[in-house]
Amino acid sequence: MKWSEFFTSSVGRKFVMGLTGLFLITFLIIHVSINACIFADLPIFNENDNGSVFNRAAHFMGSTILIRIMEVGLFAGIILHIVQGYMLELKNRSARSVGYAVNLGERGSKWYSRSMGLLGTIILLFLVIHISHFWVKARITHALEPVTYNGVEMHNMFEEMKMVFSQPWVVILYVLGCISLAYHLAHGFQSAFRTVGVHNRKYNQLLTSIGYGFSIIVSLVFALMPVAMYLGWVK
Repeated sequence: MKWSEFFTSSVGRKFVMGLTGLFLITFLIIHVSINACIFADLPIFNENDNGSVFNRAAHFMGSTILIRIMEVGLFAGIILHIVQGYMLELKNRSARSVGYAVNLGERGSKWYSRSMGLLGTIILLFLVIHISHFWVKARITHALEPVTYNGVEMHNMFEEMKMVFSQPWVVILYVLGCISLAYHLAHGFQSAFRTVGVHNRKYNQLLTSIGYGFSIIVSLVFALMPVAMYLGWVK
């Protein structure tokens, strides 16, 4: 089989989905770690931080050449993951057009593993809004208020987050996006590892448990950010 045929085959598409999925999981770890810096403003840490830790971390990510190059790869990975995901979804739907004689329901697979296309679409819509709120303003229009630390001027992303998350509908939208992400990761985490060959009966349960833990922790931290800012926990 030629390489071109492999990447257009069902197996090849799943392999690409697995690789890009693992890449995006790595990105989520970095992204949630940077964003969690907003909690440095909590009274138990430093209530006078005023977003300093978060702004400096965000500035480092946005001004480092290597990170900016990786950003291009990130967008390529996201687009490839989306395209291959929809191609697989269409192929699966056409294969299921006749249906099964017996509906196994939850005994066959979890509802979220059968709804990856829907969950992915919700996450895509959320991602478009998220990018327009922050990435476009920071990288394209430069429409963010500046702040200076130790003589270095940078975007005040912290104040932008406070403004964006002052709107109830935005907070609700972000929380719904995070819930969709949790279910998407609940299946996608272990599926990505299995697709690239990390599949051993002895460790399957451990991998599944790690996947559930990852999906809950990451999505919960992401959801807590808009909630914390809207409720005034972080000021």
